Amino acid sequence: MRQRYIEITFRKGKPFAAYVYLPRLVGVKSTRTVEAAPGVLVDYAASGEPIGLEITALTHVTAAQVNIVLEMLGLDAMTPEELVPLHGAYHRATHWNDATR
Repeated sequence: MRQRYIEITFRKGKPFAAYVYLPRLVGVKSTRTVEAAPGVLVDYAASGEPIGLEITALTHVTAAQVNIVLEMLGLDAMTPEELVPLHGAYHRATHWNDATR
């Protein structure tokens, strides 16, 4: 995979978590996970290279926090275009109660 992208996981129609896939070779798997910030876990390959960010608390983690973690890892911050799925999931998760009433 050459480009990073965000995947949102839904449970019962509600955004539950997100995963930022970082560029890596096909078949590379996570061998270690470290909490980089509250609600943000970093997956590392056996080589020590970061391969993804798991966002476990969509309503508590901001795009700015994701970018801080990326920068701590020596990676470029995500562009506004790359962050669109995360913003959409956050909006849907925080307004879920309004929509289900």
